[in-house]
Amino acid sequence: MRARYWIPLVLLAGTGIAIWQAVKFKSQPPEVSFARVTRETITSSVPTNAKVEPVESAVARAQRSGAVKEILIKDGQHVTKGQELARLDTSDAEAEREAAQSSIKQITAELQVISNGGPAPDQARLNAQIDQAKVSLNQAREERDKYQRLESQGAATKAQVVERQAKIDDLEQQIRGLNAQKASLTAPTDRASAQARLESAQSQLRLADEKIAQSVVRAPIDGEVYQFDLKQGAFLNAGDAVASIGRLDKVKVTVYVDERDLGRVKIGMPVRITWDALPGREWKGVVNKWPEQIVPLGSRQVGEVGVLIENPERELLPGTNVNAEIRAETAENALTVPKEALRNENGHEGVYLLEGDRIRWRDVKLGIDNTTRDQVLEGLMDGDAVALITDRSLKDGMQVTPVFR
Repeated sequence: MRARYWIPLVLLAGTGIAIWQAVKFKSQPPEVSFARVTRETITSSVPTNAKVEPVESAVARAQRSGAVKEILIKDGQHVTKGQELARLDTSDAEAEREAAQSSIKQITAELQVISNGGPAPDQARLNAQIDQAKVSLNQAREERDKYQRLESQGAATKAQVVERQAKIDDLEQQIRGLNAQKASLTAPTDRASAQARLESAQSQLRLADEKIAQSVVRAPIDGEVYQFDLKQGAFLNAGDAVASIGRLDKVKVTVYVDERDLGRVKIGMPVRITWDALPGREWKGVVNKWPEQIVPLGSRQVGEVGVLIENPERELLPGTNVNAEIRAETAENALTVPKEALRNENGHEGVYLLEGDRIRWRDVKLGIDNTTRDQVLEGLMDGDAVALITDRSLKDGMQVTPVFR
């Protein structure tokens, strides 16, 4: 019977203790993380993104259309101006060149014949006929003269003399005809026509030679080859890009600075470049070009700040997206607080300062900052404890349990 009454009493007492502990815990001041104000050298920086480009670059392009027959370089290779990069197929140009050379040879021979008076066999035949006709003409004249003497002596008739003269006239006409045939072997129109055909063939030869020369793609400048992915057998049109070539011992980096940060950037400021693809490596340079205008970059409005970077190992490649940090200002022995301690309440920037076991609002005047800390110009002292951002709502005068990190 006693046990029946005793058990409820025990349960009631346990519940009471639990309620008492919960009330006690709830009445405890909340735990809040704090950090100390410290002195250090702080460097204000503008972290952003950037893109690498060569200081000097040029694009090697195909001068004529054709299939790629031979590739003579590889990506990343150093080349000199005029060096052969690739060769296109020249079979069509070679055929045109051979045809032009054959025509030139043939027409040159024709002109030689014309200069010599015509084809040698024809000339020999006509000269022989002319010589034979002249011999006959001399004989006919002697024969006529003989009969003229006989006529004067009454030993021949006038008709016999006329007959001999007619033969002379026929032979003279024959010789004139043969000379006309000989002259026709080398007519002025033949020479003009041959000369015109020769000039045309020579022009075709020059065009073929030019095609062959244009079939070789050469480097326009000294430098390293980049953006090169040409494959053998690929067809190129005149003007197509074959390879980009640039001097990479020094590169220019276009740093994209948000419009609100441009006022912190000046010519000559040091810049540090890093690349995610090569962790642990960094390159240094200085700002050497101020942006000419504000341009959109995605959802941002940025100024394109120019930076020169020494790249002796040629590790930074054109077109690479890199990280940039412009170091704007440096303050020695400066009072600094973590950015997580700063709040803006009612238009005032400040912190919650620990005084005993309570927090007090304190307005602060800030100087330069970096990615993690801000310089405090007024409002705090070295060693002061300031509350860090928390999900709990903080109020001036609140009692807290400080936890230092």
